[in-house]
Amino acid sequence: MYQEHFGLRELPFSITPDTGFFFSYGHYADALNTLLVALRSGEGFIKVTGEVGTGKTLLCRKLLATLDKDFVSAYLPNPMLTPYGLQTAVAEELGIPVNRQYNAHHLQKRITERILELNAGGRKVVLCLDEAQAMPIETLETLRLLTNLETEKRKLLQVVLFGQPELEEKLNRPEIRQLRQRITFAYRLEPIDREGMNAYVQHRLMVAGHQGGGSLFRPRALRQLYRASRGIPRLVNILAHKSLMAAYGRGDHEVDREHVDMAIADTEDVRPKGERGLWWLAGGLLLALLVAVGWLLWQRLGTGGPA
Repeated sequence: MYQEHFGLRELPFSITPDTGFFFSYGHYADALNTLLVALRSGEGFIKVTGEVGTGKTLLCRKLLATLDKDFVSAYLPNPMLTPYGLQTAVAEELGIPVNRQYNAHHLQKRITERILELNAGGRKVVLCLDEAQAMPIETLETLRLLTNLETEKRKLLQVVLFGQPELEEKLNRPEIRQLRQRITFAYRLEPIDREGMNAYVQHRLMVAGHQGGGSLFRPRALRQLYRASRGIPRLVNILAHKSLMAAYGRGDHEVDREHVDMAIADTEDVRPKGERGLWWLAGGLLLALLVAVGWLLWQRLGTGGPA
């Protein structure tokens, strides 16, 4: 594609969660540090929420890659499971041979034995669940019961929930208030600020192999990129990738605003905040003006005055 044209080893703005591109900046660095401190201190439940595209999955993968040999991790990317399905998935992640004839009681017993075995060897068990807002209520309750195993000092199974804001609504339901009360650490991921987005773009270009002295993106291109993406990393990646393609297609060696505008025209959900409201306001004012002019014309015609 355009890698050779811009002197890159790989595509810098892929939307796959590659931990090699993790951007340790601002609240992303804070979130990772918060998670590591909470896990090392033995907290039971930890929650990370954020809007679509703010980097929750990448943060989850980075956390798993950062944990040292003192931890055994289990990762469930899609926890939309039945209670029995959750037990089976956790057992398989912990290396437990699962006999399909096991009932829920047998699975719980095997999981407990495995966690005790790992703990006796000095290792902590961490379960990370991505897209946790999709988990059914009854499965969340099963998850809570899985974490009942503990010593006088700490939980033997620690859980990190990554989810969209809808997870907050689900956790506020009365029937799972016991789980909500066990969440001791929580973090909310927000979009990147303007200065951070510029550094984010440059960071990904450098990781991808860009050796130039400056950015491939001109300042006005970066301004437009931030305005359209609202600092949401996934949208930044999509627009930056398409902008590079547009520049490459024209034979240009820098991305300017016109390239970003071409990317915006080809991408959903990139209207800057407030712009829709302004357009509706402008449209409303124009309609009101037309109605007023029409009414005046009708009055004049109706009274025999000059048109």
